[in-house]
Amino acid sequence: MSLFALEPLTDFGDYSGGDRLSETLRHGFESRLSRVRLSPDGRHIHVREPEVGLVTFDKYERAQPVHNQKNLCVTRSHSIVDVLYLNSDSKKYVVLVVYENGKAEFWRFQECQGGWSILQTSELCNSPRARLLSVCVCSNLIIWCEERPPSESSTTNKLRYCVCRREYAIQEGAVSLGRVKITLHNNPKFTVVSSGECVHLLPDASAKPQLSVSRCLLAWYPRQDVFHIGTTGRTVPLKKVTGKESDFQKLVLDCLGYLSAVDPPDICGYASLPCGELLLLLGTGWVCHLQKDGTLRRVHELADNGTLESSSLAVFKDTLALVASDLLLLIDLNCGRELGKVLLPRKGVLFTNQSACRTPHLLSETGLYALVQRDADNRDSKMKSSVEHLHPGALLVEAVFEEACKYYQQRSLSSTQLTVEALKRGGRFQAPISLASILRVYLNLASPAEPVQNGSSGFNDGHDKLQCSLEAELKALVSLEEVKRTLVRGGEAEVEAVCESLVEEEVMRLLSVSEMDKDNLLYLNSIFSGFPCQAWRAAQRTLQLHYNGEGVLSARAPADVWKTILSPTGTSAPLTNGGPKHTYHNAKCSHPALPSVMPVFELLCCSVLHFQPTWLPRFLELAQQQQGSAALGLSLVSSSWSMSNTTGEEAPENKVPLYKRTLCVLNSHDADQHQDLEVEVMMTSGRPVAILEALRILIRRQQWERVIQMAQKFCKQSPFLNKDIFTSLLCEVTQHRDLDSYLDLLWTLCPEDMTVTTLLNFILKNLPSPVTAPPTPFSASSSTAPFPDPQSGRLTIGLLKPLLRKVLQREMKPSQHYADILQSPSFPPPTPPRQPAEQTPAHPPDRSTSPESDEQQDSTQNKSSSHMNSNFSS
Repeated sequence: MSLFALEPLTDFGDYSGGDRLSETLRHGFESRLSRVRLSPDGRHIHVREPEVGLVTFDKYERAQPVHNQKNLCVTRSHSIVDVLYLNSDSKKYVVLVVYENGKAEFWRFQECQGGWSILQTSELCNSPRARLLSVCVCSNLIIWCEERPPSESSTTNKLRYCVCRREYAIQEGAVSLGRVKITLHNNPKFTVVSSGECVHLLPDASAKPQLSVSRCLLAWYPRQDVFHIGTTGRTVPLKKVTGKESDFQKLVLDCLGYLSAVDPPDICGYASLPCGELLLLLGTGWVCHLQKDGTLRRVHELADNGTLESSSLAVFKDTLALVASDLLLLIDLNCGRELGKVLLPRKGVLFTNQSACRTPHLLSETGLYALVQRDADNRDSKMKSSVEHLHPGALLVEAVFEEACKYYQQRSLSSTQLTVEALKRGGRFQAPISLASILRVYLNLASPAEPVQNGSSGFNDGHDKLQCSLEAELKALVSLEEVKRTLVRGGEAEVEAVCESLVEEEVMRLLSVSEMDKDNLLYLNSIFSGFPCQAWRAAQRTLQLHYNGEGVLSARAPADVWKTILSPTGTSAPLTNGGPKHTYHNAKCSHPALPSVMPVFELLCCSVLHFQPTWLPRFLELAQQQQGSAALGLSLVSSSWSMSNTTGEEAPENKVPLYKRTLCVLNSHDADQHQDLEVEVMMTSGRPVAILEALRILIRRQQWERVIQMAQKFCKQSPFLNKDIFTSLLCEVTQHRDLDSYLDLLWTLCPEDMTVTTLLNFILKNLPSPVTAPPTPFSASSSTAPFPDPQSGRLTIGLLKPLLRKVLQREMKPSQHYADILQSPSFPPPTPPRQPAEQTPAHPPDRSTSPESDEQQDSTQNKSSSHMNSNFSS
């Protein structure tokens, strides 16, 4: 077992101006972290100072007189953007100092000549008004992001940046630069970072407010001239395009819809890998690995992500060193496991020393430290001896599962980090054959005649733990092999039994899951499509459906199963105002078809309709009872019903009543064969709108006996529903004589608040007009018939007499609400004095001024009386 520790290398005493360096770092070191640069070999420390410009502290191999030392200290009016090392792999490297105004200085360090000497000064940018923001070096290219001055017509344009490049070649005494080439223009502000043969363009988190296009990150491969476009919130890249198009707006045009809808986390830190990949520390606390193909893989999540702004990262071999707050974390990049922690007395910045096998070094205000590995048992020789004799079988469990984690994570597109614990539980291990071969090879290596040593017990313990961890997987593997053998060699009856058993297990498992995702829903649809009979029987057993033959359907399924059934996964049908669009006026009209992947409730309704169509209304009734229980909170704590989506808002599917979802299933089949079921479903729903629609359907079919039975049943439920049903049927009475044999039953349904005036007004309003009325024997003559033909189908006063008499008697009957007031007292009060019989009105009406009004009124009354006499005759 190895532990990590920090080994002090120097306290800056062997650097030129070491006292000044310690004093500089001690005051405001946290603010200077981003302005400190170290050479690849650790011999030069560059500190960018706002007042001075650039101060360099050097470490000489041989002592040099102070007056002979030539330091790299520059003072300029423009701020320094960065300090870069060219040809860092060789000892004759050149330092590039880049200024904000585009000026570049090339320096070289030669100890034999006393230190630093400037090679040349050049202008990187073409425009003298350009402002350089970030710069990096990739292969023989200098790449930078600059801000172009805004034009007079668009002073508020935020896409006024461009990414440029220039080739360079280091010669004996100078540096030759090629011409400026534009890689990208009309782009937002980017931070350019080089990694191997790739240049990453990272979004600038300081730009507020951010544009939607500013949320993407790009990876540019200069040799292939290819761009990968992605975001920190997506595991796979958005697109891969060639670099022929240099306009950023056209490059991301087809990604704007996605970018405007997401809010990816900010990048708090990064570290380059030599192979062209990048490690990112996100604001959510996740360390992610950006691979060559643009895939973003999660590696490790920090426990505390509150202090990520001043973090620094460095990579050596397959280990990540990360400084977060006062801790130095070591993380295995292959499996994301935390290898160790080192408590830091002071904050520092990490860098990689290339001359020391790329070992991470930590620079703090107290000195320079190297990260080393130490044997945890090197101080105890006796314990070390026992470790040497320990058989590696004791570590078999962790070794196998960690290797499996690495294998699956490399082939997974999921952003969720796979851990050993997640692999051990829940049936996540998917390669028992590979593991069995590993065990077989390992067990064959141990000789049966090997004597018992100190590590034999560790081997047995490791083997037993591994068997216990994989017991469920091995049983599933054996069961799978038995099923395969039966399917290949068994007869028809055996195959049928195996299919029945498998389908029942899968249906029961899928209906019992806590959350039905799209993959499970698609799998369940395929089961019901491929094995309809077996799936129906499996659904019956899972729900424990029982039909007693008297119209009562019962189910004893647990609440979690009903939660899965009623979960609004997907859209059941195109919706209009919160529900499916149904048209009942034309039986042959086209209804919206169900989607290819149906939700669980619609899937079960289809199965019930296919095998037991008469059960469908009762199944809807059961589902409504379960949904009502969930709404009332009867099983809220035990079953954790939650019918809303992840954002906390109610999903649109949740607003669709269950009876409408059932009607969608009915209308997706032959509607003419299921007309009675359609009416039954509407009546079972208990919704007033559905009940009235079912009544209209029965009226159009002229099934008057069912109409009256339905009216008698539902008029008792609600006064409002009673009034709607009665007025609908009374309207039918005014139109034809089909309901005459049921009038006695119909008059009993008259609402209590109906008056004679209301009834007569309603009847007059709904009487058929004379134009559309049936012809009579007197229709040919110019005179109106005094009495209608009895066979004409018109409504008569004789048919309405019982109803009018009943309502009139109800009106004449004293109201019980005022019975106590109407009771006569024992001694009545005295009679008030009478008024004079004749009183002259104050303002008598002037009838002489409007003689025409009385004539018009009399004419109107005569016409109304003639119309009443022509339609109502005793």
